[in-house]
Amino acid sequence: MLSLSFILSIVAVGIWTYLLLFRGFFWREAPKPAPELARDSWPALAVVTPARNEADVVGQSMAALLEQDYPGTIHIVLVDDDSTDGTAEAAERASAKSKTRHQLTVVKNTALAPGWTGKLWAVNRGLIEAERLAPNTKYVLLTDADILHERTSLRHLVSRAEQGGLKLVSLMARLKTETLAERALIPAYIFYFQKLYPFAWVSDPANRMAGAAGGCMLVDRASLGEIGGIAAIRNQLIDDCALGKAIKAKGPISLGLADGVTSLRGYPRWADVWMLVARSAFTQLGFSAAMLVVATVMMLATYVLPPALTLFAEGPARLLGAIAFLMMAFAYQPTLRYHRLSALWALALPLVAAFYTAATIDSALRYWSGRGGQWKGRMQASRNPSSGRAEGEA
Repeated sequence: MLSLSFILSIVAVGIWTYLLLFRGFFWREAPKPAPELARDSWPALAVVTPARNEADVVGQSMAALLEQDYPGTIHIVLVDDDSTDGTAEAAERASAKSKTRHQLTVVKNTALAPGWTGKLWAVNRGLIEAERLAPNTKYVLLTDADILHERTSLRHLVSRAEQGGLKLVSLMARLKTETLAERALIPAYIFYFQKLYPFAWVSDPANRMAGAAGGCMLVDRASLGEIGGIAAIRNQLIDDCALGKAIKAKGPISLGLADGVTSLRGYPRWADVWMLVARSAFTQLGFSAAMLVVATVMMLATYVLPPALTLFAEGPARLLGAIAFLMMAFAYQPTLRYHRLSALWALALPLVAAFYTAATIDSALRYWSGRGGQWKGRMQASRNPSSGRAEGEA
């Protein structure tokens, strides 16, 4: 009779065989060079950026957008979403210093309408203003106030869209990995996202998989109108992937890793990354207790079981456990190279997975207790005690 440890070792190797060979080769993802597009005229662009208490970074991000090396015209709309720290003033100072022909308009958001999340309500306000100021733009870039675009970013995004006939081009911004917590946890965050939404599958028109990264989404304006505008996803907490799904129904989309789009906002403390996960992980699981159990078991089987077998099993089970552990470490190497980190960080992946699993369980506990996840001073993904349903941002 086969021992339990041997059966578990076969499971561990089987999981990593599937992930390495049959999950869209997600682990091999790397930034792709942007196509060079030679043309006499470039389409006009609108950029919509919601901002809430971003005074420390918004000046830098807006200056970078205003200084874009883009042959066409760019009209940027920054929506000040009830900031209390001088966000609007910081953006306006950046605009006043700019010497380019690109324009920045700062508008105040209106009171949150029922049924909308706070961020999407701000985006909607920005889209309305962009339509008024620049009605003939072909594309709209949805980006965050803490995202820094290098000078050729918009040119490259439009080149990708025009060459591929894409309705949505999204890039996952490069996140900071400066502190110990960031170096340990942030690469895994990207790795898990790639595993959940394999970029090759998202970018394949024949595959139903859809997704996007909210920090950088260039959207075909006509397609956005065809789905009913941003109102089509107005109550979605994981709004970027919801938008990707809606737009893919209208045509091909693309998702990749960025080389020239970076985040100015770090997660320097362990608690910062914990809350990054806890605020939305249970939303990703559809607020389902059964899915929480499945996700927990799968995380432990995928990342914790291989080293546990390597350390504590005997005979063939230990060997197979070690093979699964080596497969895991091998799969993680491209992600570590992308973040310019040592290959040895792969040894910490089981502990990192345990951290993310615990934060996911905390996400569920927050939801069930009605606390939700705090984000920029707002509660989100909390349960309405009277209705038992999930609510968006307050």
